[in-house]
Amino acid sequence: MGWGAVMDITYNLPAEGLDGLAVKETTMSAPAVQPEANGKLSIIMFSGTADKFIPLGVLAQAAAAMGMQVNIFVTGFALRGFTKEHQNLPFPAEFDDLVSGLQRGMQAAHVAPWDSMLGQAKELGAKVYACSMMAEVMGLKKQDFKPMIDDVVGAATFLQESEKGQTIFI
Repeated sequence: MGWGAVMDITYNLPAEGLDGLAVKETTMSAPAVQPEANGKLSIIMFSGTADKFIPLGVLAQAAAAMGMQVNIFVTGFALRGFTKEHQNLPFPAEFDDLVSGLQRGMQAAHVAPWDSMLGQAKELGAKVYACSMMAEVMGLKKQDFKPMIDDVVGAATFLQESEKGQTIFI
């Protein structure tokens, strides 16, 4: 589908409703995608746990596919997930009993790994920046990062890139 095409998403709600609520069957369509009017999404990725990398990939990929300008600022312990040295990103301890089910469900649903989704977002123009201050604190140089890191920049540079857009924290 090209950017000039109309994207039509249809939702059919069951007549019996959800959770016992009576819902009238209805159909809704999403408006056509217009890249020039889609804006900008900036994501500040600071968590270093595996469960946070999944929504990073999903949101970056979705926003880029919608024609949005996507900027990602990686800081804190999230930097570990972007280094060339293999990192086993931990899941939060409170979710230990859910991890295997999540992994099985993602595999059964053919959900791509977070870094594949982010790679697709980059193919559509997304930019990924490492925080210069945290990289220095952690002893990391630009050559220590995977090629998906476009540059190592300071917070002020990222804030300028993010101006007049929506910013979310993960």
